[in-house]
Amino acid sequence: MKILSNYSPNHSIKTRSKNDIKFIIIHYTGMQSEIESIKRLKNPKHKVSCHYLINRSGKIIQMVKDKHTAWHAGKSKWKNHTNLNNKSLGIELVNKGHKYGYQSFSKKQINSLIGLCKFLKKKYLIKKENFLGHSDIAPLRKIDPGEKFPWQKLSNYNIGKWYKKNQFKNLKYSKNSRIFFFKNLQKLGYRYLSIRKKNIKNKRIVRSFQLHYLPNNVTGNIDQKTFEISYFLTH
Repeated sequence: MKILSNYSPNHSIKTRSKNDIKFIIIHYTGMQSEIESIKRLKNPKHKVSCHYLINRSGKIIQMVKDKHTAWHAGKSKWKNHTNLNNKSLGIELVNKGHKYGYQSFSKKQINSLIGLCKFLKKKYLIKKENFLGHSDIAPLRKIDPGEKFPWQKLSNYNIGKWYKKNQFKNLKYSKNSRIFFFKNLQKLGYRYLSIRKKNIKNKRIVRSFQLHYLPNNVTGNIDQKTFEISYFLTH
């Protein structure tokens, strides 16, 4: 696997050990071009960066060395972990994003991503469930990599958690199931939610869950299928 380099100054000076790296966080660049994206990721004024960028033709560029903490996740939580920057590698996929004209990810881009993720998974012994999207760890702020990102395809390579279609049976969602649903999300790792009390933020948490696991039905509402998926991912 060929990896080019175009290093950014935006990273921590302090280095970390291999054991510190427990997550891979996937993003889209959300800018109008690859050139603009790289400029931003290298500009000290913006204080953002990533470890790897994959362009539309599948070229992989390393922008921060793995041993350094890049600034890609921002304020974030997953399970008992806060500030995911310190414990993760960030991968940016060149895509205009929802603001400038959200595109399907190219086949070459996803193939390169799968190859890179398999390599990093083996190198750092990363658990398959620790491959996450930016929207999973920062659901109140972020929606990338979005509903067009092929999580199901990645799961065929043991990258990311998924569910089997034949698992759906004998589960009925009702209003009383709401607490059960949010408990399932909390088991998975989602944070920023309120289990017992209705909270306006909860709709955004549901939406983030659907962006990942039910991309054809991103409503922010808990329906039968959304409830079933949450159950089978945690039982």
